[in-house]
Amino acid sequence: SRRQRQMCIRDRHWALFLIVRKEFKMGKNLKGKECGKGICQRKDGLYYARFVDRSGKRDEKYFATLPEARNWLEDARYADRHTNVFLPTDMTVDTWFAYWIEHIVGDLAPNTRRNYRERYIKNIQPIIGGMRLSDVKPMHCKQVLNCMEDRYAGSTIRQTYIAMGTMLKSAVMNDLIAKHPMNGVRYTKPVRAVDDIKYLTVEEERKFLEVAKNSHNYFQYALLLETGLRTGELIGLTWDAVDWKKRTLTVSKTLEYRHSEGYWRAGPPKTRNSYRTIPLTERAFEILETVESNRYNRKEAATLEQVLYYTDRRSGEKASLVMRDLVFINWRTGEPAKNSSYDTHLYKLCDVAGINRFCMHALRHTYATRAIESGMQPKVLQKLLGHASIKTTMDRYVHVTDDSLSNGVRQFETYRIA
Repeated sequence: SRRQRQMCIRDRHWALFLIVRKEFKMGKNLKGKECGKGICQRKDGLYYARFVDRSGKRDEKYFATLPEARNWLEDARYADRHTNVFLPTDMTVDTWFAYWIEHIVGDLAPNTRRNYRERYIKNIQPIIGGMRLSDVKPMHCKQVLNCMEDRYAGSTIRQTYIAMGTMLKSAVMNDLIAKHPMNGVRYTKPVRAVDDIKYLTVEEERKFLEVAKNSHNYFQYALLLETGLRTGELIGLTWDAVDWKKRTLTVSKTLEYRHSEGYWRAGPPKTRNSYRTIPLTERAFEILETVESNRYNRKEAATLEQVLYYTDRRSGEKASLVMRDLVFINWRTGEPAKNSSYDTHLYKLCDVAGINRFCMHALRHTYATRAIESGMQPKVLQKLLGHASIKTTMDRYVHVTDDSLSNGVRQFETYRIA
């Protein structure tokens, strides 16, 4: 009857409503923590991601980790919003890389995209660039890495491995290829060991600071040792980032000089986790007070008239860096100091101090090492350094020095049971 048909239609509409509502409901993991819209965790530990496109077609996949599920869902939503983009099934690796680097990983840090592009052009493209994406096999990927063995360091081979793996994995997640061509592919050349990463011992730090006190860059070096800032974060530090009442420093932008193009470029911090607010030590606060007291007596070049714009990584909105508000500039030129000029100056100071040469980033390593030696919790240090993973903090920036080993043994002797 007509009434029965109407009831059937209503029931179907209600069922469709429930599906859509379930689709956009915030899923949770097994511990009850929210995973994000369209994602939940099953009892077997796998993450279940689901997506309904504008035509009503439903797609779903299972992943071992939450980041994989989120990446796939983000890619699917992007593709659905850009339905006018046509990706042929017989595309070459070159075609896919060009699309991938521009549209899928376009929100990564400029340096990361630059590294991806450099490794692709120099190492990946000569081997598989002209191949059809669907024809790439593990042996081709392994050939890329093998060809680098004799001429490249292990760290560069690792970068190539990451770039190639990330690009091809995205092709799998977008259903352009059925299997990941790098399954089972590994690189064998060792990457630089943690012990090879440079940091200053307590004695080296004392000698360095004693010599650096007579230099025009002393406050920059001392502030890095008190805050663990990256060099680009230090160069791009402006006065609006300093809260004098709360005694904090907020990291929200970076600045670097692009030598190949010959201009300054502002940008967001390295990752979303790099946005952070750092409580200032007494020494760090004194340094900024001293620099601020001489703020209007310094030499300023015409370069500081610029206002640089960039896209904020968190909001997606346009942000700006007013060059005239920079905390640190070169005392002689009146322009921001380039990363390379800092390193050159450091080498000279090291020679005078009688210690091995190191670069600016070693000061960040040293800050992390002193923090752990002082008893700081690794999770706290992770937040202060702006790392997404505590594994990065522990593996890359925290070192056990000879002094800390000796202190540990003495502590063991004091508290052991007789």
